[in-house]
Amino acid sequence: DPDSGANGLLVYSLVNNQMNEFDIDKNTGQIFTVSVAGKTGTFYLEVQAADQGTRQLTARTTVNVTLDSSSSNNNVVMVLNQKINVVERNVLEVKRVLEEQLACDVYIVDVYSNELERKARSSTDETYLKIIAFDEANQEISAEDVKRKLREKRSTIETELEKIFSMPVTAAVEEAPADSATPELIATIVLGVLLACTLIAFLVYVVFTTKRKRKHKQQYLPKKRAEIIEGIDNSCAAGRNERPRSLEKLEHPKN
Repeated sequence: DPDSGANGLLVYSLVNNQMNEFDIDKNTGQIFTVSVAGKTGTFYLEVQAADQGTRQLTARTTVNVTLDSSSSNNNVVMVLNQKINVVERNVLEVKRVLEEQLACDVYIVDVYSNELERKARSSTDETYLKIIAFDEANQEISAEDVKRKLREKRSTIETELEKIFSMPVTAAVEEAPADSATPELIATIVLGVLLACTLIAFLVYVVFTTKRKRKHKQQYLPKKRAEIIEGIDNSCAAGRNERPRSLEKLEHPKN
């Protein structure tokens, strides 16, 4: 709108948006997804722009949004130390800077602060930009190549962004967290630990039982040997002290 003052101040809104899948920034007109998880197809959004003059003028257009079930693996997330509402107001300028420095087409897929604040679009001191880049042949550029270029051009990008936000800006590349363990992997680990504990307990039992048997044998054998030797000694002693009964019987007739 070429007008100045209130007549040139535009406010954007979604008309008859009963689905609540989308939201719009009233100041910039940028459309955001709110709750579209698991949904596919084309959505037709009627957008209205209205000035704030005394005799308010409006205009409407239809925006077609197509949701694809597939998702790109080449999304890259940048972190800016700026409030989300400030970034949203200057998102087109941010896009321009990235395209100039990366020398490719850049699409800003999403602008958010964190999961809890996406719907409210509330302001925090840290904003995330999810971007995807395309080469001249309109082919996706791999996430690793985009990250490498962002790191190489980080200093220049931050300098250009400072001109937009009129304050020092840091633009870091967010590294994806390590994949969490799957339920199958967790179950395998748990079973492995249980089997290891069972094996250790069995080995301890075997060692303990073996030592106990050896100790019992060591205590039993000396006692048994002593009883045998004592019995032999008693037999020998009895043989020396007692006279044979047959000889005693032979002596009686002489008397």
